[in-house]
Amino acid sequence: MRIRPFNEQAAEQADRHSDHLTKPPGSLGKLERIARQAAGITGELWPDLSRKAVIVMAADHGVCEEGVSAFPQEVTGQMVFNFLSGGAAVNVLSRHSGADVFCVDIGVKSDLEHPALITRKVRYGTGNIAKGPAMERDELMQALAAGINLVDELYAQGYRLFATGEMGIGNTTPSAAIVSVLAGLAPEQSVGRGTGINEQSWRTKVGVVKRAIEVNAPDAGDPYDVLSKLGGLEIAGLAGVIIGAAANGCPAVIDGYISSAAALAAMRMTERVYPYMIASHLSQEQGHAKLLELMGLTPVIHMDMRLGEGTGAVLCFPIIDAAIKLMREMATFDGAGISRE
Repeated sequence: MRIRPFNEQAAEQADRHSDHLTKPPGSLGKLERIARQAAGITGELWPDLSRKAVIVMAADHGVCEEGVSAFPQEVTGQMVFNFLSGGAAVNVLSRHSGADVFCVDIGVKSDLEHPALITRKVRYGTGNIAKGPAMERDELMQALAAGINLVDELYAQGYRLFATGEMGIGNTTPSAAIVSVLAGLAPEQSVGRGTGINEQSWRTKVGVVKRAIEVNAPDAGDPYDVLSKLGGLEIAGLAGVIIGAAANGCPAVIDGYISSAAALAAMRMTERVYPYMIASHLSQEQGHAKLLELMGLTPVIHMDMRLGEGTGAVLCFPIIDAAIKLMREMATFDGAGISRE
């Protein structure tokens, strides 16, 4: 897909405008940086990003057989219905932030039916990565395409700001494996506590990630190989969402650790997605800070969250709104008749 280069001219125009607002230069910190980025992404000084979508990709993972999660696999499908009924945390925060939630079955183990469910099922869950590849390469390409095509559809409906969300019991394990290979982190650094596992379960999880890497021998220089051997269908779908947002000239607000693993894979597929990404928050997953640092992304908020679903990304939406409103509505020194000296 063709992704336009970041519009440096528009970003510099935003910088100049910001410097003329009635405040000391740089005093609004990250708000100014967000406004600059939004201008560079869209080519507009204060773009209209009022139509917001959080795309929650849902899929199951064969690696759950290894006891890596504190919750049973059936919870994935059950949570999908919770999203669809509006009862999950991401639904509450989306209503608060003026965003719409789109839940996608891209690889749940069971058949799900609901009028609001978007079905893009590639297969019924991934293979157990501790024993073999997660999926075939053509299945990975289907999942990537599903994410890209959904953004295209939503863009055609007027959506201009996208957030990544996910649901998949056990999905911090493939995320950690992806990060270990693509970011060069030891599993002891990339593996976190997920849904709240104890010390022994954490050690088991580290061992599973090591075994998955050893068994599959992914090529660290080929993100498609890494994602097909170690990834999840929802992780691949989110990589597609990020690429699709960039191709449509829209910001992609990245949620926590799992979404960031998808973002890293998308970056390795095409570096042009990088300036289109906004890191929403710093997850409590221990590898997240190192991963964001490697990617050159600075999280907007620090809320000690580790839920997923897109909750951190959606919580960031009002801050993005505020950054653009400040650019549009705040007085300049000249307009307000205020002296700078």
